[in-house]
Amino acid sequence: MTLLWTSWITIAALAMYFWTAYAVAKARMRCQVRAPFVDGPPEFLRALRVQGNTVEQLIFFLPALWLCAFWSGDRLAAAGGAVWVLGRIWYALAYYRAAEKRGPGFTISLLAAVALLLGAIAGMSMR
Repeated sequence: MTLLWTSWITIAALAMYFWTAYAVAKARMRCQVRAPFVDGPPEFLRALRVQGNTVEQLIFFLPALWLCAFWSGDRLAAAGGAVWVLGRIWYALAYYRAAEKRGPGFTISLLAAVALLLGAIAGMSMR
């Protein structure tokens, strides 16, 4: 069993996470928030929150993705993973503009992660 598509989605998710961490570094410079401080203007706080929430979501997403791939198939997991990555990108871009716009992207990525977990459970149940 090869898990090529799931591997590519994992790389995409990690690249997206790196992008959010880079956005925090850029916001630090732009807003003149020196490390180790984590308080500053709203622009900086939004970037920091996007990065923090993304790492929080990765903790749930990655195991769900790989369990779904193992038990229900590579392509199904990769499709759900792609939705998660796109939802996180939507979340980040919306949150960078205004905190109140983050909801749809967050919801899409959360539902995708739950669907991956359910896919894993369904696959396990059929064995």
